Amino acid sequence: MPASETIALREPLEAILREAGDLARTTARGPFKRWTKGADQSPVSEADIAVNELLHERLATLAPAAGWLSEESYDLLPDRIMPLAWIVDPIDGTRAYISGRADWTISVALTEHGRPLIAAIYAPVSDEMFCAVRNAGAVCNGRTINATNGAMLAGAKIAGPKRYLDRLAGITPAILGQPKVHSLALRFARVAFGEIDVAFALPGSHDWDLAAADLLVHEAGGLLTDFAGQPLNYSRSHASHGALIAAGYARHEALIELVRDHQAEFA
Repeated sequence: MPASETIALREPLEAILREAGDLARTTARGPFKRWTKGADQSPVSEADIAVNELLHERLATLAPAAGWLSEESYDLLPDRIMPLAWIVDPIDGTRAYISGRADWTISVALTEHGRPLIAAIYAPVSDEMFCAVRNAGAVCNGRTINATNGAMLAGAKIAGPKRYLDRLAGITPAILGQPKVHSLALRFARVAFGEIDVAFALPGSHDWDLAAADLLVHEAGGLLTDFAGQPLNYSRSHASHGALIAAGYARHEALIELVRDHQAEFA
């Protein structure tokens, strides 16, 4: 897709996510149905389904030729052979949404040959709209954002699973562990925003958790990779990934080396 066409999608994409956020907030005001799915009994609410349907309808008008992959319709994996595909998490952080917390988001990315072209993550409660376009930077509510510089781990604000924070603290005691962010997309967006220096994810996250945040971090001057330092591909036959690290360039390099030198602790 030409760069001019991609950039032209930004405003309508943001408008669609705001509409989806309004729908989710309205649903949250009254009693709503919830249930669990899959072997891990992950939660689902009627808001997940309603937002999914709205996004499916609206996004089809922006890029009619694009395939579709959503957490709530991941059975449509054959669409991923298409050069363009929407990758969507209608509500990332459903547990937070159900419990009335603020740290849930709506996450959308348009990918081309497995890498994101344009992405938006909307946090409706805090009214934060993160958006990135490939080779055109990343913004939050229209203002340019950047990942933090520097390679030092001492004093770095790090978010992620407790097991990784504990292991890091045993190696570099001066790190500053951060409170849990229930939306993984938002956790990584906080790295792009510069509010968090480093974010980790355990193995098992999925394309819909990651694709939008991936572009945000990269366009903000950081990297989001696996523990081997390899970028992620979003057009594979399966949608899950291994353990992940996001940080600014220099700190990311330092962390990859640290994890490599302490493989047993991070296995």
